[in-house]
Amino acid sequence: MLNSFHPIGKGIEQYLLKNAYCHNIQKGKYLLRDGEICENIYFIKKGLLRGFVQEEDRETTVWFASENEMAATIHSFLLQIATVENIQAVEDCELLSISFSALNKLYQKYPSFNIIGRKITEYNYISANNRAYITRLHNAEKKYELFLESYSHLANRLQVTYVASFLGITIETLSRVRTKTSTRKKLK
Repeated sequence: MLNSFHPIGKGIEQYLLKNAYCHNIQKGKYLLRDGEICENIYFIKKGLLRGFVQEEDRETTVWFASENEMAATIHSFLLQIATVENIQAVEDCELLSISFSALNKLYQKYPSFNIIGRKITEYNYISANNRAYITRLHNAEKKYELFLESYSHLANRLQVTYVASFLGITIETLSRVRTKTSTRKKLK
């Protein structure tokens, strides 16, 4: 995956083999909870994670990440401060992780890896911008349409409660929109 951003070379590959660790996390379990410091960034080999915030009784899903994507609570990871997000496994997951300190040593030891870091950051910034755009819209149908454009590969893997929460709409509204969308597709 990293080579798709920029060639990593043998030195970087060897460094990652020595400093990346495998983790398995079961569906429903938490990788990180509100108030903890995100000390690792994760690469998802298999499975699906969601990031969410909790205010009183209400959970708001803020992101999803699946195979061949990175996951962390970025604010907490980069600043090494307590997070306000939770990371939960939506499916059983196989992950690789690298610690904050190991990643920074990698950047120092192999300056070319900074290109990969920048490109991953750009990719994730664009994704975050798209998520923010979707949530700012008022039209539920348009929100769902954009969700399907960006996350069609996850649509059947996610609980409707997570999708509704992510879109900022009720489950009932999502159900109506999904029915309308499927009816429209059948008519075409």
